Amino acid sequence: MENGAVYNETTEPEAKAPRRRPFGCTLRHLWGWRLPVKVVQAVFSFVAVVCEEIVDDCSYCSGLYFFEFISCSAFLLSLLILCVYCTDLYESLGKETVQKL
Repeated sequence: MENGAVYNETTEPEAKAPRRRPFGCTLRHLWGWRLPVKVVQAVFSFVAVVCEEIVDDCSYCSGLYFFEFISCSAFLLSLLILCVYCTDLYESLGKETVQKL
């Protein structure tokens, strides 16, 4: 039996790999008013971290340490949200996984 009878050429052209943007940046998942709000949130939380670091001396530092923890956590989480929604990581993880996170 000849291989030509079993293996015919396909009529569909070979699919090209999708073109990727530099660093996978996309605004498809974070558009409209949501992007500026997340950017402002990241900027404000960074300003809070910087303001907390300016304090040299305090008499009751427990509140300052709590504020430091909250502002640093807010800054890191807002950067994480921006990275997930504005890169190809959203497609890699999947919509359900991102919603669970």
